[in-house]
Amino acid sequence: MAQPAVNYGRSFSIPQRLERLPLTSYQKKIFYIIATAWFFDSMDLGMLTFVLGSLKTYFNLTTVQTGLLSSASFLGMFLGAAIAGMVADRFGRKIVFQSSMIIWGAASILCALSQSAEQLAIFRMMLGFGMGMEFPIGQSLVSEFIPAKNRGRYIALLEGFYPIGFIGAGLLAYFVLPVGGWRWVFVCEGIPAIFVLIIRRIVPESPRWLDSSGRHEKANEVMLDFEEQVKKAYGQELPLVHDIGNIGETSVKRKSSFLELWSPGYVKRTIMVWCLWFFALLGYYGLTTWLGAFLQQAGYSVTKSVFYTLVISLAGVPGFFTAAHFIESKGRKITVITVLLGSAVSAYFYGTATSLTTLIIYGLCMQFFLFGMWSAMYAYTPELYPTRARATGAGFASAIGRVGSLIGPYVVAVVLPRTGQSGVFGLGAACFIVAALSVGILGEETKGKVLEEISA
Repeated sequence: MAQPAVNYGRSFSIPQRLERLPLTSYQKKIFYIIATAWFFDSMDLGMLTFVLGSLKTYFNLTTVQTGLLSSASFLGMFLGAAIAGMVADRFGRKIVFQSSMIIWGAASILCALSQSAEQLAIFRMMLGFGMGMEFPIGQSLVSEFIPAKNRGRYIALLEGFYPIGFIGAGLLAYFVLPVGGWRWVFVCEGIPAIFVLIIRRIVPESPRWLDSSGRHEKANEVMLDFEEQVKKAYGQELPLVHDIGNIGETSVKRKSSFLELWSPGYVKRTIMVWCLWFFALLGYYGLTTWLGAFLQQAGYSVTKSVFYTLVISLAGVPGFFTAAHFIESKGRKITVITVLLGSAVSAYFYGTATSLTTLIIYGLCMQFFLFGMWSAMYAYTPELYPTRARATGAGFASAIGRVGSLIGPYVVAVVLPRTGQSGVFGLGAACFIVAALSVGILGEETKGKVLEEISA
C-alpha cells in the first residue's frame, strides 16, 4: 500500500524522500535501461575505429578526407549535446531521451544506404546528433535517481557500458565486415533501436526536475509511484524520512539555464569542466579513431587489425570497474587526475612501441586508463550543477568535448605525415596532461554529498 509513504514523506522535500530510499532492483532496472544508451551509442561510435580503413579504401579517400569523415559524427554530437541539455532542462528529461533513439536508429540505417562519402558524412552527423542528445540526459537521470551514497559508483558504471559497447563493435566488425562489408555493419547496429525505444518507456520523469521547475503536484505524483515501486522491490516498509536539513531546491524562474553556468557560484566549475572535456576528448578520439587504420598501415590485414584492436580494448572493462571503485572510496577529483595521467603515460609509450608485443602491452595499459577516464568524467560532471541547469551543464561540457572530438581525428591526419605515430601519441599525451592540470587547479571534491548540497 502506498499510504504510509504519503504520511511520512509528503511533508519533506523530493530530494529528502529520494535520498532515504534503499537501492533496490527497481532503481537498478531503470539504471540498466538508461545504460543501453551507452552500450549501443558506444558500439556505433566505436565501430568507426574498425571500419575506417575499409571506408577509406571503398571511397578512395585521402588521409585528410578520412579524418574529416571520421569527424562528422562529432560535429553532430556537439550540436545534439548542446541543444538537448537546454531542452531537457526546459521540457523534461524523458521526452528528449526517447526522441534521441528515433534519430539514432534512423541515421544508422541511412549510413548503410550511403552512395558517396559526402552522404555518409551527412548521415554520420545525424547519427552523432542522436548520440549527443543521449549522454547528458542519461547522466542527469542517473544522478537524480540514485542516492548520494551510491551515485558516483553507478554513474561510473554507466560509462562502463562504453567499453562493453566498443568490444561489441569489434566483435560485430570481426564477424560481419569480412562477409557483408561495412554497409551490413551499419544495418546490424540500427536494428536494436526499435527494442530500446520500447523499453525506455519504463523510465519515469525525474521528480527532482519536476519539483525544481515548479510542477510540485506532478513531482509528488511521480515520487509516490516511485516510492511504491521501490517498496515492492524492497519487500518491506520504507525507512522514515529524516530531516537532514533544507536540501530541497527552490524553484525559480530563470531566463536561461546556460547563463546559470556562468553565475558566480559555477563559473570556475564551468571553466574547469570545459577544459577537462575538450582536451580529454581531443586526445582520446585523436588516438582511438585511428587505431585500426594505424595497424592496417603497419601491414596487418583488416581482419587482424580489427582483432588486435579488439584485444587491446578488453582492458577497458577492468579499467571502468577500477575507476568506479575509486570514485567512491578515494573521491572524484583524485580519480579523474590519476586516470588522465595514466592515459598520458601509456599513450606516449604506445606511440614508441616497436613490436607487436609491446604494442599490445602498452595498448592494454592505455585502454585501461582511457575507459577509466570516461567513467570518472561522467560521474563527476553532472554533480557540479543544480537540477535546474544540470542537463545544460552536462550537455555543454559534452558539446565542448565533441569540439575536441571533431578536431582530434583531423589533427592526427595533418600531424601524422610530419611526425609519424610517435608524434601523434605524444600530442595525445600532452592533451591528457592539460586536462589533468585543469582538474587539479580548478576542481573541487563532490564525493558523498547530496546534489543539493553541492549545488545550492
